[in-house]
Amino acid sequence: MSTVHRGVWKPEDRAEAPYRYLPVDVTSGARTLRVELDYDRSAGVLDLGCFDPSGAFRGYSGGARDTFVVGESVATPGYLPGPVPAGTWQVLLGLHRVPPEGVAWRVTAEPAVAEPVVVPVEAAPPAAGTGVRRRVLPASPGTTWLAGDLHAHTVHSDGSLTVPALAALAAGAGLDFLAVTDHNTVSHHAELAAAGAGAGILLVPGQEVTTGRGHANAFGAVDWVDFRNPPDSWLSTVDAGGGLLSVNHPLGGDCAWLMPMTGRPPLAEVWHSGWWDRTWGAPLAWLLAWAPGAVPVGGSDFHTMDGPERPGLPTTWVAVAEPSVAGILDGLRAGRVAVTAAPDAPALLCVDGELVAVDADGTLLVDVEGRRRPVRGPVARFPVAGPGPFWLEDAKAQVLALTA
Repeated sequence: MSTVHRGVWKPEDRAEAPYRYLPVDVTSGARTLRVELDYDRSAGVLDLGCFDPSGAFRGYSGGARDTFVVGESVATPGYLPGPVPAGTWQVLLGLHRVPPEGVAWRVTAEPAVAEPVVVPVEAAPPAAGTGVRRRVLPASPGTTWLAGDLHAHTVHSDGSLTVPALAALAAGAGLDFLAVTDHNTVSHHAELAAAGAGAGILLVPGQEVTTGRGHANAFGAVDWVDFRNPPDSWLSTVDAGGGLLSVNHPLGGDCAWLMPMTGRPPLAEVWHSGWWDRTWGAPLAWLLAWAPGAVPVGGSDFHTMDGPERPGLPTTWVAVAEPSVAGILDGLRAGRVAVTAAPDAPALLCVDGELVAVDADGTLLVDVEGRRRPVRGPVARFPVAGPGPFWLEDAKAQVLALTA
């Protein structure tokens, strides 16, 4: 039997509570639940998600979809398949953008005893590889630098590529690892190992904890992080699960970081596709003001082939003791990290107490005290003088490479 909810959300509703819950009664014997949200997308943005009668997370698609199906063995990307228990389910609506005149909406939920047929999401094919050869960079004994990207999306949230297609695209760009960080879900985690093996790339489990006041990436095979809770709880949840939390694109337009925290995540995504003018010093200034000990990382925030973002632009390098997801997390945790504009761009590394500039002849090595040292030759070494971060810049003060 269908359940229908309808109404008009007003700005007053959003001010009172940004998340609203619509009850849906599911009787015994149901094997599927289908939910459809109907509203004028030109009038606002409503996010969509779902929780079962126990309060357990069953999926989230934000504003990317207006329909989802949860079944015993299959589910819409972004949602978790599994038993469909009897009881009162909750359909989540997030009031993300509500105009002054309000937005009219209707939600229809229909349980069924038949197993659902989930139509596969069409995915654009990945572009041909760039032909970039994997670099061998100077490293401390027992470690190897791996090239990667810590921020990318698939059809499990608002990306256009399936997990295998994204893996193939990243491998073709010359990357050794890629974190798949779909918004507020972990439904993609089950696909990562097989897709990574098929493409010859390590896929790191991730989730982008997403709210209207800031985003953060949780790296590692940790449980779903409840985005409705304060960010200090995100940090404690990820820490308890053995993962790492990173504040994302803290100066990123309408998704800049606006939330207070008592703790400080160990990583900060200061190099993001939104840092399109790297003569702009604000990302580094934010890092130093936020937490001098935070490790700076980069991420492309890739979503679709239609935009300019591509995996590896920028590239985050991690020095690992072993080429595995655990090895990557250990390297990030230890701060063995460098960021370059691309896999083959000038690099600045910290190796055995020295700063090593690679393919950076004619640039300047800069530290937080403002000291500048000229770089000469294909490989230049400098003693570490004071705390990081350190970076390379050109004559126009454009940041070319960064290291913790």
